[in-house]
Amino acid sequence: MTRQVIHTENAPAAIGTYSQAILAGNTLYLSGQIGLDPYSMELVDGIEAQIRRVFDNVKAVVEEAGGSLADFAKLNIFMTDLGHFQLVNQIMGEYFAQPYPARAALGVASLPKGALVEMDGIVIIPNK
Repeated sequence: MTRQVIHTENAPAAIGTYSQAILAGNTLYLSGQIGLDPYSMELVDGIEAQIRRVFDNVKAVVEEAGGSLADFAKLNIFMTDLGHFQLVNQIMGEYFAQPYPARAALGVASLPKGALVEMDGIVIIPNK
């Protein structure tokens, strides 16, 4: 099986010893994305802006690999405040259509750079 590093300038550069994503066969394994603006590498302000930026970052990486949000098999969402769960659901509905991916939403004590939300996932890229 081939293993390919996926990288796009339209999502934040890795801030540690990891790749934005790894494509193994036709399965894309996404590293966690937080609400960093990919050009300034600064965290956007506020929970709604961070949620949208995370979805935009994830989308950019998936598209770089030749897929789309419709190809998600599993999405993991980490929040420092589960009180934002309804807002995440609302905004997710703007990015995804049915059938929705399998998903986990977890409350965590903290995230890198003080982020309020982080997402990672697994995507099956068609025709790879």
